[in-house]
Formats: sequence, C-alpha cells, structure tokens
Amino acid sequence: MTAPSQPTRRLVMSALAGGAGLLALGRRAALADEFLEEIARLRPGQFTWHPERSPDGPVAIIVSLPTQLLHVYRNGIRIAVSTVSSGRPTKPTPTGVFTILEKARTHHSSTYDEASMPNMERLTWDGVALHAGGLPGYPSSHGCVHLPMAFSSELYTITQVGTPVIIAGSNGEPQAVTHPGLVLGQYAESEFSGIVAKEMDPPSGNDSQHVSVVISSADKRVDVLVNGEIAVQGAATIDGGAPIGSTVFILSKIDGEAKGLAWHAVAYGEEGAKLVADPDAMIRRIHADDSVLAFMRNHMAPGMVMVTTDLPMTPDTRTGKDFVVMNSGES
Repeated sequence: MTAPSQPTRRLVMSALAGGAGLLALGRRAALADEFLEEIARLRPGQFTWHPERSPDGPVAIIVSLPTQLLHVYRNGIRIAVSTVSSGRPTKPTPTGVFTILEKARTHHSSTYDEASMPNMERLTWDGVALHAGGLPGYPSSHGCVHLPMAFSSELYTITQVGTPVIIAGSNGEPQAVTHPGLVLGQYAESEFSGIVAKEMDPPSGNDSQHVSVVISSADKRVDVLVNGEIAVQGAATIDGGAPIGSTVFILSKIDGEAKGLAWHAVAYGEEGAKLVADPDAMIRRIHADDSVLAFMRNHMAPGMVMVTTDLPMTPDTRTGKDFVVMNSGES
C-alpha cells in the first residue's frame, strides 16, 4: 500500500474581511499552486488526498488517459489526484462519460480468472471499472482503471451509484468558464437574483443527488439524469450549424456578484480532443424547452454536471443506468 504524496507545507485559510481579503486571495492562490506542485511530483502508485478542501456534496471524477491521472472534484473543487493504469493498447479503456453502476468492496473478475478487484466501482456492465490494481507507470490493464489500494479505499467512501466518471483522451487541464445568467435559456436578471436568493449551498453528505444534463446535437435533445436515471427529457434548439463538441462542465459555484455560473470544463473525446475555442459562446447557442429549464432551475447546485455531444443518444448506449456517452472502445 502506497502512502499519499505529502505536500511541502500546509496552509490554513480563513475568511477575511476588508483589506485582509487580498491576503486571503493570495493564500488561496498559494494553496492552489502548492496543490499543482504536489500533483507534478506524483510517481506511479502515489496520490494526493485533501477531502477537507470540500468536505461534503456530490462528486465527479475525471480520468486523463494521456497523463494516467485521476482527478476527484467535490462541489466542483478538486480534492484529490491519483496515478492510475488504464487499458493496454490491445484492450484500451473507452473514453466518454459514465456513471457508477454498482460498487463492491470485494469483487472478482468473471472474465479474467477470478482476478481480485478490490474496491470495485463498475462503469459498464461488461467489465470496465475503477478498482485497486497494478500500477507500473503505463497503461497495462484489460480496460479497467487501476488505482492505488489506499486511494481506491478512500474514493469508495465518497462515491455512490450515479456518480459521474469522465474518461478523457485529452491532455488539457479543466478550464474555468463563467457563464452569465443561467444556462440553456434566456433569463432576466431578476430571475437569476431569485435563484441566488435561495442560497444554493452544495448538498451535504455523500448520498446527495447527482444531477447530470446531457445535450445531443444529433438528437436535438436534452436529458436530465438524477443518480443515473432520466428525470426529464426535452427538445434542444442549437443555433448555427457548427458542432457543439464533447465537453463536460462541472458546476463549481453560483456567483451572485457576477450574476453567472462558474464551471470547470474538460474535453472528454479520444486522444487529442480539445475544448471548443469558446465554451461560453457554445453554451449560448443551446436552448432547452421549458420543462427542462424548470427542472434545472429547481436542481441547480454546485456539483451539477453538464455534458455536450454531437453523437446520438441511442438506446444501445444505455443499459439500465449504463450511460452517458461513450466515444471510443465501446464494449
């Protein structure tokens, strides 16, 4: 069992008012820089784990295949990073957006000679999962995402069925995007103020709802899923003929001062996939019908995940809760 990589120093932060606010901002920046340095020092089998950065609320996981790293976000705040080993070239790990289908602390593979898969979190019904396994420093699995044993145990405690897992073939770090007003519709400033007035704090606890919004330009449709199950569907109107691309947006906060939503955006397509040039402009092109907008307005909270795709959302991509979008290596 490999211990997490340790930072060189720890910073304790508190909310400061008045002129001291600039000092707090500087400390936050220093803490962010320290986290990046910690990530850069990771070697195979190592990980970072800082749940105190965001103690409660919905979790989203991003696996970067080119860098062989897994990033954990809670309420849109990155709390952990781990080294991984994904599928070997002859059995690649599929890219796309998935939800955890089932979990088991103790599990054995029915395909590969009853191989042990501790802390298994299933992503597809035919064998792709997150679990503890070998970490040689390069892709070596049969398609699963191998994790350090200690990290897999910690991760298991904060996820649930329905937690979104994005497996990305791109190298890019998540990009910060602030979208004025609400998304997928035109809202007056007074309406946005009303949303903020609800004091949309992140849901507490690990059993909170995971809300995912999936937009397909091929189907011109929006699906809203709660814990992996479709809660509402509606039509999507997309301005212009350009693709909307394969991007995941993770809502980090509702910014009342900026009257907008702050997101982390990451491309999730095959290797070399990049974010669209202007994610905010792309969001502005998409409009949903009233039933979808009403549901989103009532469920808008940090941790919400919004997915765009130019692929159709056909029934063969979904088996029970086995969804969201798979781009390659479909099993």
